[in-house]
Amino acid sequence: MDKELPTPLSPRKGRGALSNPESRYSATVREPIDDGWSPEERSPLRTTVTREVAKGILSRNASPDIPFELSLNPYRGCEHGCIYCYARPSHAYLGLSPGLDFESRLFVKPDAAALLRKALAREGHVPTPIALGANTDPYQPIERQWRITRQVLEVLHECRHPLSLTTKSALVERDLDLLAALAAQRLVQVLISITTLDRSLARILEPRAAAPQRRLETVRRLSEAGIPVTVLMAPIIPALTDNEIETLLTQAAEAGAHGAGYVMLRLPLELEGLFREWLESHLPLRAQHVLARLRDIHGGTIYRSQFGLRQSGTGAYADLIRQRFRLALKRTGLNRRPIVLDSSQFRPPTGGPVQLDLF
Repeated sequence: MDKELPTPLSPRKGRGALSNPESRYSATVREPIDDGWSPEERSPLRTTVTREVAKGILSRNASPDIPFELSLNPYRGCEHGCIYCYARPSHAYLGLSPGLDFESRLFVKPDAAALLRKALAREGHVPTPIALGANTDPYQPIERQWRITRQVLEVLHECRHPLSLTTKSALVERDLDLLAALAAQRLVQVLISITTLDRSLARILEPRAAAPQRRLETVRRLSEAGIPVTVLMAPIIPALTDNEIETLLTQAAEAGAHGAGYVMLRLPLELEGLFREWLESHLPLRAQHVLARLRDIHGGTIYRSQFGLRQSGTGAYADLIRQRFRLALKRTGLNRRPIVLDSSQFRPPTGGPVQLDLF
């Protein structure tokens, strides 16, 4: 049986997670206790940014159900605060909480462009498309100041290297010049994540991301600039956002999207407890229904991590979602033609000597 939660926690304005539990690697566990004498005074939770000295910038993917081999993440943590973000458990590797720490204690990689240039200069580099935003959003708010994603795009443009870019931020429009130039050479596709069209739900589900209608406008502006755009309904949350499939795909097509895809809600590791807290606080009357539907698609458990099952699920409910999405794609004309990026134009970076690895 599911573990019953205590009295719902109080949400913080502009934050997704309600708590900051220790990670799975912590040797101790702390739990707040309310003795009833006085309400807890909570100071505003401010975002801190720490420079990270990275040795490398490209990560290689070996998961058979993820459609890319290389990824690049300019940031760790994400201030958008999406409660469903599957990247939250990665903050445990830093000794931090996947809860509030993930969205308030951020790490930047200021040398990302230089490290990328070094990686692309290595003999034998195979120019397979690089995925930006595979873990955290490359256009989260701190990109306005740090401009690391912009610098990375400049290197990829110089080297004519293919890439895909996933975001839910309108800030991507700042780089229309680079993206349009890359698109003209069939070197880029942009994926815009839209989870729901319900502004009230989006405000608590993904508190610091752009409003859904603003993201549709971003789809329109990118498409008008000749950039192929795929809309991702990621994730579909059973019994919460699944009723929007047809409407969301229709509006995506009207905005000029080229294609669409979806991923079912995934709750690995600490994310399950964080999402349960969120449900109990914001949507207590629907919490058990959502969790029951998750068990339906994961063989009686809240989450299965097996490749091929974790992103789509199995069973009657998962099949129904798959059929509805397929029919909506057919009706809207999305995904009629595949987006094929050109890897043949790659040229190694120039502009001075590059220090190669000794070993």
